[in-house]
Order: sequence, then C-alpha cells, then structure tokens
Amino acid sequence: MRIAIAGGTGAVGRHVVSAAEAAGHEALVLSRANGVDLEFGVGLDLAGVDVVIDVCGTQTTSEKRSREFFERTTTSLLRAEQAAGVRHHVALSIVGAAGSAHGYYAGKALQERLVSSGEVPWTILRATQFFDFAHQVATKVGPLVLVPAMRSQPLAAEDVARRLVELAGAAPAGNARDLAGPAERRMVELTRAWWAKTGASGRVVEFPLPGGFGRALRDGGILPGPDAQLTSQTFEEWLGQQ
Repeated sequence: MRIAIAGGTGAVGRHVVSAAEAAGHEALVLSRANGVDLEFGVGLDLAGVDVVIDVCGTQTTSEKRSREFFERTTTSLLRAEQAAGVRHHVALSIVGAAGSAHGYYAGKALQERLVSSGEVPWTILRATQFFDFAHQVATKVGPLVLVPAMRSQPLAAEDVARRLVELAGAAPAGNARDLAGPAERRMVELTRAWWAKTGASGRVVEFPLPGGFGRALRDGGILPGPDAQLTSQTFEEWLGQQ
C-alpha cells in the first residue's frame, strides 16, 4: 500500500514513516523539505496514493494562526485526495481539542470538523501529549524553568505512529478510540525528571496559563475518557532510553 504522510519529517511524522515502512508499505513524505507546501497545495501530487496520514502541525499558540493553518492544510489535502481517488484520510488530533477549542486546539477542532464533513472516507485518532512534551513545553526565564500547570496522560510518539499505520491499513472508522498513556501525570513532574537527566540548570516551576485553555489543562479537560485505548510504556521507561 502507498501511504502519503503529511508532515512526515516532524516529531511524530518521522515515526509514522518508520512504522509504515516496517509494516511493508511504501511511504511518501509530504513536507517542505521534499518540495511540498501543504498549506497552499504547492507540489502536492497524490497520484497512486492509497491512504493519507496527516500528522502535520505548526508551532503557535495563536488561535487565529492555528485555525488558518489547519483550514488551509486540511482543505488542500482533501482536495488533492479527491482528485487522485485516495480512498482513506487518517488524521491525528488531540484528546480534548474539540471541547477545549482555545489557542492551538482551535485549529485542531476545525481540522476535525473539516475531515468529518468531507467527501473522502476518514478516520480520526485523538491522542494525548507525547512524552517529548515534557521538555518542549518548558521555557527558561533566568534561573527558572516555567512549565504550564497541566494534567496529562502522555505516551510515546512511536506508539501513536504504529496505531496510525494500523488504522491506515484498515477500513475508514470515523472516530477511532482515543489513545493515551498508562497513567495520569502532572507535566511539571515529567519536566523535572527530564531536567535532572540532562543535567540542565534551572529551577522547574509550574504556573497556570490564563483563560479557558489554561483551565482545560489544569482541570482535566484534555484527559482521556474511560473507553480510551492505553499504551503500556511509562515515562520513566521512555526517559531511560533517551
């Protein structure tokens, strides 16, 4: 099967490429590095593609920018898929994005609506934060390392990638079961563990983000429900491999 991976050079995309190839599929990477601008559809040719897995993203906390990005990329992909006869669109979203549509999550919520209302048969997998988020979310300010107050149930990006490839090889399922890690954790605890492992300087401090998005992070709005599919690898096991 020929699988096109939108954002195939990113944090999860590179794992999706590896998982697809390990499963015997042909992986076509859609990224700027390969001459494809997903936001504007430049260089986007899906001829011969069976399934598209969309894991592209943008680094922003702006609701406006997030919505703009995901509207453009999703629309470009769906239009190209229809033209090429692609039979399955698999999108990665975030647990809680639809119910906490603030900041970056507003774009993901819009992406879900566009995919689910489109003409291409679809599957949406909502996953919790990756373990890597423990250091990506930290901001160094003088002697302090600031981490948003956040309750999460994080997991390894590799586990998300394997699940996406499994879904790509099956019939379109609509909304798949949420995918989450084995246990709820506070992000500040994971950041402290990462900081200790790397030997970096600074005191890791938790702070509350303002607004509705901050409340969702603190109050469990991004935690999975009881029917979620749980992975087995713990943060400590993952950290030991880094």
